[in-house]
Amino acid sequence: MRSKNFGARKTELQELPKIVDRVTFIYIEHAKINRQDSAITVSDKRGLVKIPAALLSVLLLGPGTEISHRAIELIGDTGTSLVWVGERGVRHYAHGRSLSRSSRFVVQQAKLVSNSRSRLAVSRKMYQLRFPGEDVSKLTMQQLRGREGARVRNVYRQLSHDYHVPWTGRVYDPDNFEGGSIINQALSASHVCLYGLVHSIIVALGLSPGLGFVHTGHDLSFVYDIADLYKTKTTVPISFQITAEAQEGDDIGTMARQRVRDAFVSGDIIKAIVHDLKFLLEFSDQEEEQVAIDTISLWDDKADHVKFGINYSERID
Repeated sequence: MRSKNFGARKTELQELPKIVDRVTFIYIEHAKINRQDSAITVSDKRGLVKIPAALLSVLLLGPGTEISHRAIELIGDTGTSLVWVGERGVRHYAHGRSLSRSSRFVVQQAKLVSNSRSRLAVSRKMYQLRFPGEDVSKLTMQQLRGREGARVRNVYRQLSHDYHVPWTGRVYDPDNFEGGSIINQALSASHVCLYGLVHSIIVALGLSPGLGFVHTGHDLSFVYDIADLYKTKTTVPISFQITAEAQEGDDIGTMARQRVRDAFVSGDIIKAIVHDLKFLLEFSDQEEEQVAIDTISLWDDKADHVKFGINYSERID
């Protein structure tokens, strides 16, 4: 007979912390993940720790990770995103479910990305966030990309000078992490952490990671769009700093993850990402507050929504 002790009660969506109030990410490898009440437990040769699942944005699961069904059950209920990554977190393999149960935001995203004018308008807004005080309202995508490329090159050149780190360009092989220069290793590891965080927020809000405005053709196109807004202020300078400090034999991947974690610990970047997503996709504050409401409706060509779960066979006008 099945036991009646099912552990902690499933938390209702309205009770869960909003995405802006959560911890950024935790990277785990070579460990076993289980569940104890409303916390997940992580155990390895050093011992066991408990982590409140509802306070996490994303778990990055690296090689050698074993996770139980009960842990997945809790993580799914609390809306914590799971991202399975490769060694040192430099490859993305798969991800879990989102916090939101509403399709409202992804419908808005699809509407904007499917129209050339609105897609260009959103792309310009993205570049406007990078160029405060400049008027980019009439620039083409080609002009925007050219200006962004010049801006990024200047950032790399300045950081190379400031930290005395040689820079010959962004060159890396996803299948050979250690084959790259130290600065490129640091950039790869740092960016993956940022991608994981951005990805978790996008799916938590019920948006599609694949519907990008600047990037296209990849299942993470929108993740790359949004991550690019923050790289030059977060992961790029962190990577140059790590490279300048690194000693022979240092694990660059671990150093990068720890430094990025420390930089994100305040949660300010989560708030910034949510704010910028609302700005880019034209969501109101009232809509964001409703992100955790669990509703389902039927589409109707004469009304915005009709109720779900009703037999309409005898209600046709």
